[in-house]
Amino acid sequence: MTDNRPILVIASTGNVGRQIVTQLREAGYAVRAVTRNPRTADFPSDVEVTGGDLSAPSTIAACLDGVDAVFLLWPLHTGKRLAAVVDVIARRARRLVFLGTGGVPDLSFAEQEKLVHGRGTESTVIRPSTFAVNTLWWADQIRAGDVVRGAYGALRMSLIHEADIAAVAVRALTEPGHHGVTYALTGPEALTQVEQVRVIGDVLGRPLHWEELTREQARRRLLADETFPDSFVDVLLDGYADMLAGPPLVLTTTIHDITGAPARSLRQWVTDHAADFT
Repeated sequence: MTDNRPILVIASTGNVGRQIVTQLREAGYAVRAVTRNPRTADFPSDVEVTGGDLSAPSTIAACLDGVDAVFLLWPLHTGKRLAAVVDVIARRARRLVFLGTGGVPDLSFAEQEKLVHGRGTESTVIRPSTFAVNTLWWADQIRAGDVVRGAYGALRMSLIHEADIAAVAVRALTEPGHHGVTYALTGPEALTQVEQVRVIGDVLGRPLHWEELTREQARRRLLADETFPDSFVDVLLDGYADMLAGPPLVLTTTIHDITGAPARSLRQWVTDHAADFT
């Protein structure tokens, strides 16, 4: 990227999007941030904030004037509009970096990847392991006591810091050499959910421990949680069951290979977000 045309960050107020905006600014790039609610975006004054809704692709088209590169993640729990949004971007921008997701029940990751790589842009797809921020699903339980209850405690995951995802995305947005590539990102370690709770407790200075629930008990608990989308409950639990029954998790060095810095640990993530558990 050799000019100062803005880089468009769609879904900019989420955990990853906000990190990308921050890192692009720190590197000296002009940023245009897209959000459904521009008035509540709370970005610095040098970030251009504009409204756009992924469920209405025409609103994304209006954000693309003068843009060369676009970051896109898909926060919706249906992929029905993804192809239309990618087509809109491909007609106006040269480069697209897409953060894939396992949270779209009607569109597999492989289908997402095919949609993005087959649209004529310089495309990069990022396939992250489990987001470390997902441990905040336990925050209410941790505030209430020293027990975290859930299903599939033996499931190993490699939790990834949103700053590491953003660092890879920023390089794909701003450097050559990433076209047509899908990057699998993981954190530096594989931890069971039981071990994750222990790490959180160590950082917070509290003796947290895990209590195993059946799948049905966990399902009822999540459905009763007003902050958790009902449409994602079975997707999550089925995904956990499949992961537990599947092949062992393979860690990658992609974050270090691309950024030159090692992937951050869960301990580092909890240290950065300790206030969110209190």
